[in-house]
Amino acid sequence: MYRFLLTRQWVLLTLLALVLMPTMVELGFWQFHRHQHRVAQNELISQNLKADPLPVTDLTSPGHTVPRADYWRAVTATGTFDSEHELVVRRRTSEDDKIGVHVLTPLDLRDGGTVLVNRGWVPAAPNQTAYPDVPPAPRGEVTVTGRLKADETTGSSGIKDLAGLPDRQVMLINSEQQTHLLSREVLGGYIEQTAPQTAGGLPEQIPDPDDSSIGAHMAYAVQWWLFVAAVPVGWIILVRREKRDREEAAAKGEPAAEETEQPAAASA
Repeated sequence: MYRFLLTRQWVLLTLLALVLMPTMVELGFWQFHRHQHRVAQNELISQNLKADPLPVTDLTSPGHTVPRADYWRAVTATGTFDSEHELVVRRRTSEDDKIGVHVLTPLDLRDGGTVLVNRGWVPAAPNQTAYPDVPPAPRGEVTVTGRLKADETTGSSGIKDLAGLPDRQVMLINSEQQTHLLSREVLGGYIEQTAPQTAGGLPEQIPDPDDSSIGAHMAYAVQWWLFVAAVPVGWIILVRREKRDREEAAAKGEPAAEETEQPAAASA
């Protein structure tokens, strides 16, 4: 009564089940690895945010690529803002998801060199070509505290570095790009300013990254692995149902499905 498993329909169904099972196993591990990555990232964020601030020059230098271990590290920088070369970074959102820009101001360090400081978010201008209304940076020597971030690239952020933008507007925060524009050495990466607080609430400083949410990746992994177990169970249920239907048909003297198809194929 199990000869029906050799029919084309059942062979294809069995092959599909055999393909689905390892595929779903891999999908489960993919989600599991994403869960592990998120947990590790949360631990790194928490550790670096709680660490005592270091001078930014202790962690980066011109041409330096900020390693992942230093992402979100608390740093300080003392110098004078170069408001003449201030830029805005387009298509950035505020904490409540409003579209605007980030204000990027070079800080000329007291001991030499320049570091980029993301002072925060402001609303975009009424049209795409105008420069937005940006509150001026503090004058004179200031000490900025913030989070060290790596240079943004299209590969790391998914943001396209568009050409032909209006003057003093960019898509990415990239120290190498600004080195060419400023014609002087810029420290690798940039600082997300957290102190001093801005007067009047603008620019709106960027909040700390979330270090508590782990997402649903582990739940998705378990779900995929449950699907793996469900495939053979479902296959067995279908086989038993087919066997039962054929036994009932045989008891009534009815031909099996493959037997009723043969005359039609012969007459064709």
